[in-house]
Parts: sequence; C-alpha cells; structure tokens
Amino acid sequence: MSIPQLPVVVAQAAPGGGLGGNLIFFVALFAIMYFVLIRPQQKQAKEQQTLLTGLKKGDDVIISAGIVGKIFSVDDKFLSLEVAPNVKLRVLKSSVQARVNVESPKSPAAEPKKEEK
Repeated sequence: MSIPQLPVVVAQAAPGGGLGGNLIFFVALFAIMYFVLIRPQQKQAKEQQTLLTGLKKGDDVIISAGIVGKIFSVDDKFLSLEVAPNVKLRVLKSSVQARVNVESPKSPAAEPKKEEK
C-alpha cells in the first residue's frame, strides 16, 4: 500500500514588493493606529487629569461605582464625599468619572400654583 503524494505549493514574493513597499505599508499602518487609537486615548487621559486636579470642596461628582456626592474634603489621593446628610465616604480621587450639576429636588409646596381660567 502506498501513501498518496500531495502537491507541493511554493509561495513566492510578489515581484517588485521589496523593502520599500513593506516600509510604506508599516508606516501607513502606524499612522492609522496613532490617529485612531493612541491620540484619542492621550487626549482622554489629559482631560481626566485636568478634571482631577481641578476638584475642590463643594463640587458634585460621580464616581466609577455610580455614586453621586458632594466633595467634603480633598487630599492628594483621596476624597471625602458626602452622599447624604451626615454620611461621608472616603474614595480614591482617581475613581471620579465626571463633575455633575445636581439640583436639589423642589418640594411641590414651594412651586407657585398655576391658576386655571
């Protein structure tokens, strides 16, 4: 019993595709990666750093866990957030995702009543 022979396929380089063509391809690929991935990530990191350095007492912020609170005190690496009256949390400063504007809920009695005609 004999083993059947499979045809041998030989890959050949494309003619004229030497070092110059490959170099141009890799430079173009790097440029695309830079403008699509690296540059936006650097911009976002810079915005986050600006946000963290600009935090001050009294700002309303939201942290990565979804908790919204008012900054009670600021240290180098930690914040104290007041999330409810007399309830304070100590969290990492880096966990702050955004500064928000929280409006206190208005009571219905405080709103002027509309007169119907």
